[in-house]
Amino acid sequence: MGQYTVSTRKNVRILLVGDAGVGKTSLILSLVSEEYPEEVPPRAEEITIPANVTPEQVPTSIVDFSSVEQTEETLGLEINKAHVVCIVYAVDDDDSLDRITSHWLPFIRSKCNASLEGDAETEPETEAAGECLRKPIVLVGNKVDLIDYSTMDSVLAIMEDFPEIESCVECSAKTLHNISEMFYYAQKAVLHPTSPLYMMEDQELTPACKKSLVRIFKICDIDGDNLLNDYELNLFQRRCFNTPLQPQILDEVKAVIQKNVPDGIYNDAVTLKGFLFLHCLFIQRGRNETTWAVLRRFGYNDQLEMCQEYLRPPLKIPPGSSTELSHRGQQFLIAVFERYDRDGDGALSPEEHKMLFSVCPASPWSYSTDIRKSCPINDNGWVTLHGWLCRWTLMTLIDVVKTMEYLAYLGFNVHENDSQLAAIHVTRERRIDLAKRQSSRSVYKCHVIGPNGSGKTGLCRGFLVEEMQKLIGKEFKTNVVHCINSVQVYGQEKHLILRDIDVRHALDPLQPQEVNCDVACLVYDSSNPRSFEYVARIYIKYYAESKIPVMIVGTKCDMDERRQDYLMQPAEFCDKYKLLPPHLFSLKTNKKELYTKLATMAAFPRFQAAWILFYKHRLVQLWESAHLRQFGLIAEEHKLFWRAGLGVAAATMIGFIVLKTLNISGSHSR
Repeated sequence: MGQYTVSTRKNVRILLVGDAGVGKTSLILSLVSEEYPEEVPPRAEEITIPANVTPEQVPTSIVDFSSVEQTEETLGLEINKAHVVCIVYAVDDDDSLDRITSHWLPFIRSKCNASLEGDAETEPETEAAGECLRKPIVLVGNKVDLIDYSTMDSVLAIMEDFPEIESCVECSAKTLHNISEMFYYAQKAVLHPTSPLYMMEDQELTPACKKSLVRIFKICDIDGDNLLNDYELNLFQRRCFNTPLQPQILDEVKAVIQKNVPDGIYNDAVTLKGFLFLHCLFIQRGRNETTWAVLRRFGYNDQLEMCQEYLRPPLKIPPGSSTELSHRGQQFLIAVFERYDRDGDGALSPEEHKMLFSVCPASPWSYSTDIRKSCPINDNGWVTLHGWLCRWTLMTLIDVVKTMEYLAYLGFNVHENDSQLAAIHVTRERRIDLAKRQSSRSVYKCHVIGPNGSGKTGLCRGFLVEEMQKLIGKEFKTNVVHCINSVQVYGQEKHLILRDIDVRHALDPLQPQEVNCDVACLVYDSSNPRSFEYVARIYIKYYAESKIPVMIVGTKCDMDERRQDYLMQPAEFCDKYKLLPPHLFSLKTNKKELYTKLATMAAFPRFQAAWILFYKHRLVQLWESAHLRQFGLIAEEHKLFWRAGLGVAAATMIGFIVLKTLNISGSHSR
């Protein structure tokens, strides 16, 4: 079925053991010289065959054992260093055949188990140490030129009792019959082992292999109908073997499946049962490399676990940079969502969500709590496509490694024919954004900080719903601290992540990861006279000397505003520290310009002074003056900007025009 992916193993070490006189050394020398040696030494020196002359393109070392020259202790060490052991017997000597089960196989098992017990006490020094319990075995019957019958029936009976036996072969060192094949089988036993895939005694795929193939089937089932049609089978063939599947071969494959598994074909497409049977057939026919090629293409290692290199490709993130989904990443996630949105209602029900992540070890988040309290959902509490992309955007910013893992589980590497790095965009460093006075990011992090009872959690949760009044009177006890939604900043969609910073005690210091963000929202309860003091202290201690934009918000403005028990009132405080006047907020008003303001401040982090100037010079009135109309500025457009949250770039531009025109440039400080 075309080319296949080889194992990532860097070398193969083959050890030959067996009774004296069975021809171990002759086999090695015949392979190297391609002729039968007239004189045979007690033991051949270790040889290494270069990668370019081996079928699997892997350097291969061949090690001989001699009971005359070496001790049993040395043999034990060699067994544990080897990746595969060839037990050689003479086909014309029944005693050497019997010794396979009476001595050699039990001896190899004991040495492997002893090594495994030793590794439990110390760190394993070699890769082989971790494989000792199931050391692959190849049975080799030499001197087939001396008999006119086969020992295969006896050998096959042995294989049923010892699952570590990968294969068996009869050969002749004298005639060179099957010499190359013998070493190929030994290589294959290491690079494409049978035991992780197939249980000889049960004649079935192992549970781990079946689980892996089920995941692969689901990933390749693009239309989600639980069938692989001709188009999907051809994509599968190209991804795994880099070659198309010819129509005639495809028809033959279907015919074989139909003959052996009646429900393996449905509507001229392959079912899951048919797909599993096909791989079972490959293995039974000795075509392990085909199944291994598929498994490795989808990220599995020799233990049928997802490779860490496949799940977590190295990603360099410079200090001050952040991570976002690229366009390719977003498009892939949209396609996955639409595939599992079976009823086409634009949302994932709990069952659809469960099915989607059935190809993963577990869901990356809790559907019942995390999804419903961290991103937009519909009236049923189900995540919408918009909420789906928001939740992935959140995870990509705060845990990009987890995002890459789950993209691999879902098949991004296969569908896009590239690593998950293509799904991630690393933004430029924040210091460059500050120098350019404009952020290139599309995802911003806002920390919402305030004393207990200030209403900051309600403020965060209000970001997710259309009608904030529905949240009034609800309890917000939850471990979910992030809320994400999108806002429009000058016609561009930006994602804003609100992080609810938990404040247990007023005097508790904030950690650096709780302070650092793109914009800070300091919240106090305008109806509580003791609420503002905490916010003021937080600003002075952590933000007064920083370059992080800050917005002070007074919540519960629908209630009677109380004078604050502090040295300055909120408006005076903001004026002194050159902050915007306090933004008054209430869930009852259902006004969301606060979130647009926060996102805009994050997008233009160095323009806070211009925002203050905008308020200070009462540009609402100036917009409507004839003096500004000569610049082509229209009052109605200004009002639109005002309602949208006073876009800071526009405010800066207008501020500069006003200053120049009215000659009041000296009335402010940067």
